[in-house]
Amino acid sequence: MSTKIVLGVIGGSGLYNFEGLKNQQSIEIDTPFGKPSAPVVIGELNGRHVAFLARHGLGHTITPSEVNYRANIYALKSLGIQKVISVSACGSLREDYAPGDIIIPDQIFDFTHKRQRSFFDQGIVSHISVAEPFCKKLSAQLKDSLGNEHVKVHMGGTYIAIEGPRFSTKAESHLYRAWGMSIIGMTAAPEVFLAREAELCYATMAHITDYDVWHETVEPVTIEMVVKTLLNNTAVAQKSIINLVESLTEDDDCECHQSLKNSIVTNPALIPEKTRENLDILVNKYLG
Repeated sequence: MSTKIVLGVIGGSGLYNFEGLKNQQSIEIDTPFGKPSAPVVIGELNGRHVAFLARHGLGHTITPSEVNYRANIYALKSLGIQKVISVSACGSLREDYAPGDIIIPDQIFDFTHKRQRSFFDQGIVSHISVAEPFCKKLSAQLKDSLGNEHVKVHMGGTYIAIEGPRFSTKAESHLYRAWGMSIIGMTAAPEVFLAREAELCYATMAHITDYDVWHETVEPVTIEMVVKTLLNNTAVAQKSIINLVESLTEDDDCECHQSLKNSIVTNPALIPEKTRENLDILVNKYLG
């Protein structure tokens, strides 16, 4: 796409229904991995282009396990996007991470088991490093964008991704706390790993909606809690996106954009032509 899109945002469809987003257009994209969850909506914020993708589809029709994470990330990559913010609802596994707070995690524990976790299969193998799964640079910029929004922001913490769509049992919730997890959600994995394979900067804005079910003096999580907190925080997320877009520079010097370097172990001569064609936008600069 010839238009420079400075930021991609993955979250609920309500995120892009706000004043100030001009010249909106909706783009249907096909990928080698199928269709993304929804059309990509592109609009202008103060003269800069931003892309929005509804992770669970328009009207929230797709469960966390059914989300086509590969198609979603591939679609954003195909538009030339290099920076992606994920906005999601999470439960807290720590007393000091309270409902209404926003967490920008720096680690993740993938406890899902039904999802396609990599672009690399069908005759090509890549062993990518995800020791630091979230982009430190973009995470810091995201935190700065929330600085004046009258909400408590915590930098750092481990996000445990569960399969869902059900919430935890008390036994599970207490175990996750014993493991040292900070927040719990259903969508950051494999999204964060696919973003790394696509050499995108990726950071998460996690809105704490509840204390999961471990807290003995607080009502266990319900969908009503989640929706109420998300509605309250939508304006905060929108203002943060505006602030972030205004502050982003054209400097694309980030190690995330070289994360595939030296990770592909397959002999290029043995990669099937169709596989190479499908992954061209990811691997061309390394395989030629």
